[in-house]
Amino acid sequence: MDDTIKKEPASLIAALSRRDLLRRSGTGFGALALAGLVGQEALTVSGSDADLKLPTAAKAPHYAGRAKHVIHIYLNGGMSQVDTFDPKPELTRRAGQMLPFANLQTERRTGTALASPFRFSKHGQSGIEVSEIFPHLAQCVDDLTVVRSMYAKLSNHELSLMLMNCGDQRLVRPSIGSWVTYGMGTENENMPGFVVLCPENLPVAGADNWRNAFLPGIYQGTLVHTKDASPGKLIENLRNKHLAASEQRDQLDLLQTLNRRHLEARHNEAALESRIHSFELAYRMQLEATEAFDTRREPEHIQRLYGEGVQNRQLLIARRLVERGVRFVQVWHGTLQPWDSHTDIQRTHREVASQCDQGLGALITDLKQRGLLDETLIVCSGEFGRTPTVEMSTSGGGGTLGRDHNHWGFSLWMAGGGIQGGRVYGATDEFGFQAVENPVSVHDLHATMLHLLGFDHERLTYRYAGRDFRLTNVHGRVVTDLFA
Repeated sequence: MDDTIKKEPASLIAALSRRDLLRRSGTGFGALALAGLVGQEALTVSGSDADLKLPTAAKAPHYAGRAKHVIHIYLNGGMSQVDTFDPKPELTRRAGQMLPFANLQTERRTGTALASPFRFSKHGQSGIEVSEIFPHLAQCVDDLTVVRSMYAKLSNHELSLMLMNCGDQRLVRPSIGSWVTYGMGTENENMPGFVVLCPENLPVAGADNWRNAFLPGIYQGTLVHTKDASPGKLIENLRNKHLAASEQRDQLDLLQTLNRRHLEARHNEAALESRIHSFELAYRMQLEATEAFDTRREPEHIQRLYGEGVQNRQLLIARRLVERGVRFVQVWHGTLQPWDSHTDIQRTHREVASQCDQGLGALITDLKQRGLLDETLIVCSGEFGRTPTVEMSTSGGGGTLGRDHNHWGFSLWMAGGGIQGGRVYGATDEFGFQAVENPVSVHDLHATMLHLLGFDHERLTYRYAGRDFRLTNVHGRVVTDLFA
């Protein structure tokens, strides 16, 4: 018999055999079915472990930051900069001609210049030009900073996804959401601190996009599939139909007592401790998760503001989550690269933009009306951009009227959380191929996001395998010109 079992009180051993303990505890596992949702808690554990300080208790950053929450909207597949936020008249004038960029290699063979099929118009007091495929978002342009000079390292989906989300293309590194919750903790003890919203399935590289890597498992993102609007289907097994909350609490207290003794006998193993905290969170999520994900509780005028469709509903969920103290929300637009327009970009980009445009405008408007925009940093990006030249068919024939991947230069936009609205930063060349003015790397973006949250990106570190790691590795500069 294990030494830890020998130390149990005789009354406990007599009352419960090992088989009885498993049988009785098993009836409460339905309430704990979210143990895999390794989320973030604050303050302290209740019940018999009330003296246990949770690793995700709210923590002060290095200095007073402008933002308290992040919503990262991921336009999966690569949005074309020259068809959305970076108009290029010269590209139109040179349509059908070869461009002088033979040294800028892309994944596939491209041909002549392909003019954008979309009209651009100036909007707001700032007069920023936005493509016609974003009519709702364009009305909020004075709240945006459009960065037209982003660049990445490679034009491959998986590697660029890892770079954008985790700061490294190949090595196992924690995601930015994990770093943020590690540094700041969470404001709501009944909800995960890092939530990932996906319509269905998983994107390229799967859960690696929101992994914790060598950080404790409690900081990994909690995935929620949002295809079904019913909260009961969004998060299954959240309610125990057979036991009252007080009975579940008693069972959990017993289970946690045994788990803590098990943990102490194993030198406080990190993975086991993360699981113990996950059990506690799963129990407490019953208090708030169902309500938080239920967009049907919103007034009718708010539901109309965001519009229909899963992408718009995800953005409404994101607002509800940050309103309830969730620290980092990542919203995926599709999982099978819906923005990856290798063919017929006129049809495909218009279609995917229509799925989220109303919700994007609504999110900014809604946060602003509630006084939450100033403390919520919104970042809307893909993993790279697209070529200004037409992609050639794989058979060697003519152009496909689509664009290949382009990491040399692309656009994203930011809003809220200390970002100056109504401005454009940086520029690509006259055709939109390469960042040439004030180029911003992905590492620079991460350093800037952390700064807005109150962190020195060089000091937010975690010691692992004998060295201190950070999100930006040995790179990154804070782009202070973006700040309000």
